Order: sequence, then C-alpha cells, then structure tokens
Amino acid sequence: MTAQDLYAQKRVSAADAVRLVRNGDMIVVPTGVGEPPALLTALSEQRRDFRDVKVAQILAMRKYAYIDPETVEHVRHVALFFGGATRAGGQAGWIDFIPNYFSEIPAQIERGQIPAEVVFSMASPMDAHGYFAVSLGADYTMAAIAKARAVVLEVNPNVPFAHGNCHVHISQVAALVESDAPVMEVGLPKIGPVQEAIGKHVADLIDDGSTLQIGYGGIPDAVVMQLTHKHDLGIHTEMIGDGILKLIECGAVTNRRKNYLPGKTVATFALGSAKLYRYMDRNPSLEMHPVNFTNDPALAGLNDNLIAINATLQIDLLGQCGSESLGHAPYSGTGGQSDFVRAANRSRGGKAFIVLPSTAKDDSISRIVLSLSPGTHVSTSKNDINYVVTEYGVAQLRGKSAKQRAQELIAIAHPKFREDLTGQAKRAKLL
Repeated sequence: MTAQDLYAQKRVSAADAVRLVRNGDMIVVPTGVGEPPALLTALSEQRRDFRDVKVAQILAMRKYAYIDPETVEHVRHVALFFGGATRAGGQAGWIDFIPNYFSEIPAQIERGQIPAEVVFSMASPMDAHGYFAVSLGADYTMAAIAKARAVVLEVNPNVPFAHGNCHVHISQVAALVESDAPVMEVGLPKIGPVQEAIGKHVADLIDDGSTLQIGYGGIPDAVVMQLTHKHDLGIHTEMIGDGILKLIECGAVTNRRKNYLPGKTVATFALGSAKLYRYMDRNPSLEMHPVNFTNDPALAGLNDNLIAINATLQIDLLGQCGSESLGHAPYSGTGGQSDFVRAANRSRGGKAFIVLPSTAKDDSISRIVLSLSPGTHVSTSKNDINYVVTEYGVAQLRGKSAKQRAQELIAIAHPKFREDLTGQAKRAKLL
C-alpha cells in the first residue's frame, strides 16, 4: 500500500478522530501554535462523552471550551507551563500543573512519568515519501509520538515542512484530519523605555560571533532589536520568533561561527507571524529539533560564547530567581530558563542574562527583594545565576560572595528602594 493510499485510508473528520481517545487517556499537545484547533474544538464538543481524560501542554494559546471548571471530571487540562488561556484555572486549582525542566519532558514521557497515550498535533502536508513535519512544536511531541497508542495529526498547508528531527511517517499515524485555516500568529511584545534600557545594557555585552538563545517577552525582544549591527551571530534556541527572523534578514545572523551545527539556525518551537512560518518551509539553513536536543545544557553549551537571555519576575539578594509564580499563585513555568542558564555557564565565553524591570505596579514594589515572596517557585538557583540586568545596570554574580551579591543587586535596584534594601540586608547579616 502506498503512502497516498494510507493517507486516504486514515483521513477522517475531526469528530471521528476524537473517538480514538479512551477514558483515562493523556493527550499530549505541542507547545503554542502547534496545537491543532480543529481537533481540540472537536474534543471540546464531545468532552462530556469522556471521563478522566487529560490534555498536557506547554503554553496553550486558545481557551478551548474543554478548559472548563464545570467539566474537569470529563476532560482536564494539565499545564506544563501556564499562559493566558490557563493561568486563571491554575490559580483557582482546577487546572493541574506538572513541574518540569523543558529539556527533560521527553525523558519523562519515555519513562512513563508523564503518560502519552494519544498525540494531537498540527502537521505540514505529507511529502512524496510519506512524511509530515510537526515543525511548529517538535519539543516533547516527537517523544510522545514514539510512545503513543494513537497519533492524530491536523494537516494544514500553512504549516511549514521544516528540516531537522521533526518528521512523522504516515505509518505512525492513526488518523488525520485536514484544515486550511491560517496558523495562529503571535506578534512581538510591546517594548517601552524600561525594556529598551535593559536591552541596551545586555546588547553592549554581546560580542560579534556569539550564539543566542532568546526567551519570549518584551525585554528579550528589546535586546534583539539592538543587535542588528552585530556580525556573524548564531542561533541555538528553544523558540524562534519574528525577532530572530529580523536578525537573519538584516544579516546579523549567519551561524558561521557556531561550533555546534555551524550554518544552522536551531530551535524546538515557533511562535510568530505567517512570514516566519513561510521562512521555515523547506529552508535548509533552519532545523527544528526535539527539546531534549536543543535545550540539553551539555549540547547547547558546545557553542562558544553562548548568550542566554531570559526574564524573571522577582530576584532575592542571593540571586534566586522567582520567574514563574507570584508567591503561591502560578504564573508561567520553568520552561527552558534553567536549561539555558546552565548551558551558557558551560559554554566557553558564555553569558547567561536574567532580565527584569526594577519595579512593578507603577514603581510601588521592588522586584529585587531580600527574600522571595512566601511560596514563590524558584526557577533559577543562586548557584546558576550569573548576570542580572535592570534598567539601572548590570550585576555580575557568579563567583561573588553573598555580601558582594547583595551589593551588586542593590546597586541596580530602583533608587527609591536602595536604602531600604541596604537596611534589610544589614539586619539579615548579609551586609
């Protein structure tokens, strides 16, 4: 039977595909825009027909009807990372959360620590050899595909067929549905004067020939916008977005000086515009790989001068970063922050930057504090932290004593809080 015959045999409606799910199953869905809207809409419509089905995903983009506190005994969302669609449910307690390092999710799936009975994923059209690309989110999806009882693809011509380890053969697919809706687009975050000032501090410390990992958010993108005059930058990251595309288009990124996979832009998921998705299609200079490849600190750290740029919500005077919760209340997740901080620390000449505005709530609260708020989830430990950047400057912490760290961090706090922080640090015997 040819690949085309198998395709025709396995093509079904979204409503029929959802019936492959059994009570008690875990459905694994890719990160972000790799989520399949037709399948998740059909699951939502049939959710009361199921019992104890779970949907595991990093960063859900849309609030589908199954994300519903009234029907959690039927279908419940399990967050690997919270976003706008799931944060309120996580804080209210009816959406579950699995703590994780992004790089280790594939291993947890392979070992059965995170079940993966079913995969729902967006995919490119099939090529002549019977392969689809799950290029928008290779991440942990490839590990789940290898483990799942049923792989269900939503095939869409707007999904790029990318290079790398992101391909699924028709023989691995239980069912497929077709759609042609545009892939969801995610614009660049708004950049204000604070973000711009932080971006400049970081950009000044990035040399030509460096390899970049850039997290999502206004401050990381503010850094990107100030790198257009650099030369021979490389990309080894978890997320590729329009900021990185701008650096490629202006010639700042060439990947020529990378030690590991020279000449290649490497990422595990995409979050951007239709222009970005078109750029990814059959582009030999770009590869999409699973997250246990892109985010493995030992592999990413093989690149000399690896620059990791990630944001936090709060940091204490020892350098512990609370990047994913507001006290006890979950806000996002660890994601790849810890992975790439450790990768940059391994890299010869590497620099790991944690960026944050000095204040919150109209300058009424300092984000630099003596101790993290009670219940805060620590994302990056004091032993991993290196550079911390606010709009007031750069604190370099790695190798510094507790006293030196407190001094460095107080110096980049908002001026109105420095005296109070100094007093708190003295009473705590840090100064």
